Amino acid sequence: MAISIAGGVRPGKVIEIERRLYNQLIVGKHKACAMPDELNLELEDNANKLDIERKALKRRIEKQTNENSVYLDVSAQLTNTVNCTIENTLTYPQMILDTSGSSESQILLLDLLLEPDVNINRLRPIIESISWLSRDLINLINNPTSVHLRPNHADVQVTDIKLGLNYIGIENLRLLIPYFCLRHWLPSDNANLFWVTRKLWRYSMISAIAAQALAKLQNKDPNLVYICALMYQFASSIILSQSGHIFDKIKGTWLSEASHGRDKQVYDAILATDFPAQAVLEQVMQHSHCLNWQLLSLLKFDDSPITQVLKELDQNYLFTELSVDAAMVAKASCYAKVLLLEEQQQIDPQEKRIMFDYYQFSEQELIRLKGQNFRKLDLL
Repeated sequence: MAISIAGGVRPGKVIEIERRLYNQLIVGKHKACAMPDELNLELEDNANKLDIERKALKRRIEKQTNENSVYLDVSAQLTNTVNCTIENTLTYPQMILDTSGSSESQILLLDLLLEPDVNINRLRPIIESISWLSRDLINLINNPTSVHLRPNHADVQVTDIKLGLNYIGIENLRLLIPYFCLRHWLPSDNANLFWVTRKLWRYSMISAIAAQALAKLQNKDPNLVYICALMYQFASSIILSQSGHIFDKIKGTWLSEASHGRDKQVYDAILATDFPAQAVLEQVMQHSHCLNWQLLSLLKFDDSPITQVLKELDQNYLFTELSVDAAMVAKASCYAKVLLLEEQQQIDPQEKRIMFDYYQFSEQELIRLKGQNFRKLDLL
């Protein structure tokens, strides 16, 4: 007789499959396709060029016994220095928050969007105070693909944020503001992390769209689970972003010193050293879920429903003990993991069934999710 694993303490197999997805996102070498509203298309060329140059340099170094010995020694020292700095940074949540680019005003916006009768006039001054958010919303309105958001499909360029917000409307803002916030927190300006960013962005969007669909199926308000599904990658995005900055800063310092010392072997060894993706994966697995809510707590949002859901997802070891909202976020995240692992043929049918059994998916839920368009947000 088969023993059910549904809803209890997460079995080792479920943990292993979930880790496999994060390994694919952070360490995996496959290059994901571009998403609609791509973060930085120009960076793709830089990322490809950097990858080609680094591989060519490594091949040349490996052919020279003496140079290869220098490379292995210098690269190990550099990687260890970077890893220790990242690990030390992550032990101080306040330090992470101070350099994360996230702020009280951003989280306040997310919280206000949960109110059923929130007024755009209350949101506008907060949006105006966040320059990148105002810019992103104006750019969206002026994009030719967004003509349906303008009255009578008018072909006009919008520059005033007040007018732009009125065009977009409150229901679309409930979708767009969390979307743009997570996009801002991702390491979108780092060529070393371009493919990681694209994969994590897609995983986040699939999770958010799945959470919306599950909420609507249960006749629940989808706003909280949609925001929480995106915020589930809040700390992961920040850890990756800060790790990228630490790597670039330390590597840049070492390159400068090697250049001044006119030591070409050491310079090339530093240049050929890869971003320590495996070590950063370990940090994400260890810290991300607890930092999701701890960083919000440091911003004085302990009582926010968003903080409460993220805290549940970190601290509740039994799926059956989660609230309805937290359970929907967990299910959405599970479905996104399975979908992405299937695309890379990294999960078999039995493992897929184990995941769906543990998170207690109904047949109706799976049918609804299978019919979703996970490529883009469904704007009104």
